Amino acid sequence: MEVFAEFLANIDNPQHRERTEEVLAWVTKKFPNLMPKIAWNQPMFTDHDTYIIGFSVAKHHLAVAPEKAGIDHFSDEIVQAGYDHTKQLVRIKWDSPVDYPLLEKMIEYNIFDKADCSTFWRK
Repeated sequence: MEVFAEFLANIDNPQHRERTEEVLAWVTKKFPNLMPKIAWNQPMFTDHDTYIIGFSVAKHHLAVAPEKAGIDHFSDEIVQAGYDHTKQLVRIKWDSPVDYPLLEKMIEYNIFDKADCSTFWRK
């Protein structure tokens, strides 16, 4: 979590900072083989130098970015969880619970789907 310390310290809203830290700590604990890093000023996790999932903080939500393939694959479940999404990210409102089983499935999907990927992003 040390890699995220400066990012977290720069989140002004204490509740947003706490929620973001909670999610990042969960990913770190649940997927210890993923590499935590900051890139493009955002926290993310990689596997064999390929992007798995990233997060960003907005005024009204925590954004989760599993790439377009992850959004497409889980679109129905994202909606069922009560989240809205774009082609590239899922918005978890600050006052909504985090659907950790769904987040786990998205991460596992990307790890499996990108096992042989030799680039950072999908092509």
